Amino acid sequence: MSDPTEEIPEVDYVEGTGIPIRGNDIDTDQIIPARFMKVVTFDGLGEFAFFDLRFDDEDNQKDHPMNEERFQDANVMVVNNNFGCGSSREHAPQALMRWGIDAIIGEGFAEIFAGNCLALGIPTVTADHESINALQQWVDDNPDGKIEVDVAAETVRYGVPESDDSGAGQNSESSALGNEISVSVDDAQRQALVEGIWDTTALMKANRNAIEATADQLPYLDQTRSDVEADD
Repeated sequence: MSDPTEEIPEVDYVEGTGIPIRGNDIDTDQIIPARFMKVVTFDGLGEFAFFDLRFDDEDNQKDHPMNEERFQDANVMVVNNNFGCGSSREHAPQALMRWGIDAIIGEGFAEIFAGNCLALGIPTVTADHESINALQQWVDDNPDGKIEVDVAAETVRYGVPESDDSGAGQNSESSALGNEISVSVDDAQRQALVEGIWDTTALMKANRNAIEATADQLPYLDQTRSDVEADD
């Protein structure tokens, strides 16, 4: 049988441009309002991300980073504390992913939200308040500036000139070579992302034979099958 992880990409590094979403305790209902969850698939959810914060009752745009042209190609979101709190709806990270987000850097995340992000291969990495505020301000000032999220090394680097490949810049200190901050990634999340074992659905499908073999050895499942056959 083929390696069950060979079709699951490793997510040890993400780079791109950023978008700052400021505010603590941004819950999943703000990320994707409940009325947009009445869908059969997640397709198209991206356009409804943060909808009530982006549009008024007449669908006129409000002042929000996701409405700004300069952030339309962003794929790294920078947030504050307790992001993704509230209900456990998996539609929230689905909406962000379908808007274009590949990684989220923040002060802190609700546990279930972070787990739902992991199931999509989206890293959620954390840093201290001062580092996040500085990064949000830098993104605001440099919407086209590159951010590098190294999941394996637990670092975020930004403000690096395109020609620089030296890897310099340490401990959030600014230099001509940019800034590097230390971030934290949950151990289980980091292992799953770096080793390419974050997609549990794909892993289960790849190990179907082993699952069925285990199920055949469980007496209570065998009894259930017998009951079903008797009912038929």
